[in-house]
Amino acid sequence: MTVHFIGAGPGAPDLITVRGLDLVSRAPVCLYAGSLVPPEIVAKAPAGARIVDTAPLTLDDIEAEFVAAHEAGLDVARLHSGDLSIWSALGEQLRRLERLGIPYTITPGVPAFAAAAAALGRELTLPEVAQSLVLTRTSGRASAMPETEKLALFASTRATLAIHLSIHVLDKIVAELTPHYGAACPVAIVFRASWPDERIVKATLGTIEAALAAAPMERTAIILVGQALGAEDFRESALYSVDYHRRFRSGEPR
Repeated sequence: MTVHFIGAGPGAPDLITVRGLDLVSRAPVCLYAGSLVPPEIVAKAPAGARIVDTAPLTLDDIEAEFVAAHEAGLDVARLHSGDLSIWSALGEQLRRLERLGIPYTITPGVPAFAAAAAALGRELTLPEVAQSLVLTRTSGRASAMPETEKLALFASTRATLAIHLSIHVLDKIVAELTPHYGAACPVAIVFRASWPDERIVKATLGTIEAALAAAPMERTAIILVGQALGAEDFRESALYSVDYHRRFRSGEPR
């Protein structure tokens, strides 16, 4: 048997990958994060499958499910929201599986920040405006930030920031970022990107707190900050320029 870790995507049930959905449809055991994975995906599990919402479980409970499936020779579809590479609690599950000698695979998913950018209709990296995207968060009960990963340090680069799991400390974020980006810097908060109840609040660092107070939202929201969110007069990329020489198109090199 194999435990298949699957990124279920940001929320819309059709944003799971084809591979991920195929694994769900064939797995006799399905473990899923009930508060974040849409029920339409879980419903694709085969008839008679063991379906377990892991939201109320401990890591020991989840390990016990893996062990029971292993002893029964049953594949497991382990569904997490978004993509598994960030803030998914994947690492500790893999460590336990490796200790137990249980095989696993990992299928990536569409990350929430990408769904948020799509909802905004924005590219987060623009020529000569921003060429880096920082995925970060603030300290929380489940995980503290390392001392070297300060929001102000990331802000000093003026890269585009995608701040997760931090809507509850928006005031602190504004205070830390404003000295680096300026009060006029564009900000967008995307709540439950790609879900039916998706909401978007657009403002600046100077006005975002008031804007959010007028349309409150909790949890499951991404805060995007950076000039790329509002830039309109940026230079076009040379990638498709007529005089840009590359492997698949002739032309004089710049």
